[in-house]
Amino acid sequence: MSGKIYVIGIGPGDTKMMTQEAADALRSSDVIIGYKVYTDLIRDICKGKDIIESGMREETDRCERCISLAREGKTVALVCSGDAGVYGMASPMLEIASRSGFSDVEVICGVTAALSGSAMLGAPVGHDFCVISLSDLLTPWDLIEKRLKLAAEADLCIVLYNPASRTRSGHLKKACEVMLTKLPPNLPCGYTKNIARSGSTAQICTLKELCSIDADMTTTVFIGNSATIIRGGWLITPRGYKTK
Repeated sequence: MSGKIYVIGIGPGDTKMMTQEAADALRSSDVIIGYKVYTDLIRDICKGKDIIESGMREETDRCERCISLAREGKTVALVCSGDAGVYGMASPMLEIASRSGFSDVEVICGVTAALSGSAMLGAPVGHDFCVISLSDLLTPWDLIEKRLKLAAEADLCIVLYNPASRTRSGHLKKACEVMLTKLPPNLPCGYTKNIARSGSTAQICTLKELCSIDADMTTTVFIGNSATIIRGGWLITPRGYKTK
């Protein structure tokens, strides 16, 4: 007897911003597994389900628990915030499932912070953009710095994830200083906090001002390109350069 594993991106926080497909998959699951911060966000729609919670940096254990339960015939939902495939649980789950010979895994997409945060600010990713995480837990800082420089040189709009934490309080300032070697200090930028959760905020600023903002793990940062403008209180990157 074999069950199934869903890897579900639950969106930014408010269940109104969860996809219908994700909600349906949660309701059809027997067991919900995830980091406690995320399982708390969906507790109301998971009543009657077995919920298994764990802490940060226990991703491998979560994946292995999913396989074990699925092999008992259960339908298991492994949840993460935003989209499961963007710094989420989809890649580790698929890698571990592949090594274990378990194939019935389905990835359910969700609304990632680059999209939900963009909507709060206006349209900062209206043209080509990239997403870069400032967490150096799994990626060396010199590689992060290289990506920041090349993205700036390519005139891409840039979305920064994981800009700061208790142990990485200065990473956003370092990243801004790197990009200020390539980009003007008055470049239109913005940032959001607690997207679709209590205390949600959005603020437009310049690249220079970004250096000194109070960022944390709930912050998502948006850096414009050479065509990005501020109009009517919105941060806007036109779809074509000719419209500036």
